[in-house]
Amino acid sequence: MPFIRIELLEGRSHEQKQALVSDITEAVVKHTGAPKENVFVIIDELKKGNQLAQGGQFK
Repeated sequence: MPFIRIELLEGRSHEQKQALVSDITEAVVKHTGAPKENVFVIIDELKKGNQLAQGGQFK
């Protein structure tokens, strides 16, 4: 049972997230042989502005 976790900054539409989930699921099925119904994709949406730091500075 594959579990895929994705972290994205907020702001994508439902349609964009659905397309991403579909494409990722198909890739996992193709490369692992797992049944489609056993592939779980979890999307964590991060708030913009205070979640990303690089080089010791918030971006």
